[in-house]
Amino acid sequence: MFDRQKKGERAVLVLPHSRGEGDAIRRGEEFAELVASAGAEVLASIPARVASPNPRFYIGSGKADEVAEAVRALEADLVLVDHELTPVQERNLEKHLGTRVVDRAGLILDIFAQRARSHEGKLEVELAQLKHIATRLVRGWTHLDAQRGGAIGNRGPGETQLETDRRLLAERVKMLSKRLEKVQTQRDQQRRSRLRNTVPRVALVGYTNAGKSTLFNTLTTGGVYVADQLFATLDPTVRKIDGLSCGPAVIADTVGFIRELPHDLVAAFRATLAEARDADLLIHVSDAADEERDMLRRVVNDVLEEIGAGDVPQLSVMNKVDLIDAEPRVDRGEDGKPRQVWLSAASGAGLEGLREALGELLGGDRIRAGLELPLSAGRLHARLKAAGAIAGEAIDEHGWHLDIDAPRSVLAPLIGDDANARSLRDLIDPPHAEF
Repeated sequence: MFDRQKKGERAVLVLPHSRGEGDAIRRGEEFAELVASAGAEVLASIPARVASPNPRFYIGSGKADEVAEAVRALEADLVLVDHELTPVQERNLEKHLGTRVVDRAGLILDIFAQRARSHEGKLEVELAQLKHIATRLVRGWTHLDAQRGGAIGNRGPGETQLETDRRLLAERVKMLSKRLEKVQTQRDQQRRSRLRNTVPRVALVGYTNAGKSTLFNTLTTGGVYVADQLFATLDPTVRKIDGLSCGPAVIADTVGFIRELPHDLVAAFRATLAEARDADLLIHVSDAADEERDMLRRVVNDVLEEIGAGDVPQLSVMNKVDLIDAEPRVDRGEDGKPRQVWLSAASGAGLEGLREALGELLGGDRIRAGLELPLSAGRLHARLKAAGAIAGEAIDEHGWHLDIDAPRSVLAPLIGDDANARSLRDLIDPPHAEF
């Protein structure tokens, strides 16, 4: 049995792949970027064709022997595998290679742990890490099978070290979950306050390193940290945008997405991802210079579906046009609405086109009008208020006199089968005059 050292900065990469050569090269480059972001030194990269996963190692036994030889020859103290491994596969590889093994999920969690700055972000990362570790306690460390007891006053079967660690881990997870609930309650209150102010909400989403934070800083006075590395921004930041034709709006910068994002991480980062789910409009930022931008857009949309934001309207932004010698422009769909904006967040070229598109999309589908409700419509009034659709109101013996200011998409679900909702229905979809 080897000692599980904690340094592990000299790494051999194992790159399993099952698709075409081009996809394997792209994945290998991206994984190398992840490793560099984690601060490890890459000694060698070993591709591994995996037609069907080996239940013991995931990769084939012959390839495992090749990796073991490279570890010994290069004196590596860490093997990083670009795929999620089962606890059994991870443990078997560690025994076979004689060194520490970390899979893709573990590496991404480690990077998140390094980058989290806010109290909330640190809680979210630690919770995700503990849930990941919990599945690996069974076979991760053989010394955990040792029994406590044997001394006078402490005899009997006692509790195994493994059971002790499981119990302590479960208690820590429970405590972190409660603390996160409190923090998230505060964020929900802030979000509801923005809803009550009926300010349009925009969220930046995109594959990591597409330039979201640079665009955020250009649109606002955000001052968000920007670097040419994966997951440079983790903690959600919300700022106000002025100068739009629809009036002020708020915009949130969210964590960059990546393929095969660990599910524990998606579950933990509810606060960041909620900004995308609750937005009126998503700005989907892509790297225009990336040849695989369409595939990466599909990865982002898959994650958005997973978190319940798949139906939120999107405006596509092709960033870094200066790298492909393209002119900034705004492409429109068949309905005449802005569909895609080409710009450079670094130079600011095309930014005015984005501002015009935002004003048009956020204001064009927004309803600002008066609404009269009878006193019997208390339930509908409460739903309108909860949705943040009421900008002002007065009440007298005839009922409520409301100033409505909200997106059509927010108002439409409130109609339901409420008998008092006819006036609201007419507001959203005015009846056509008959001749």
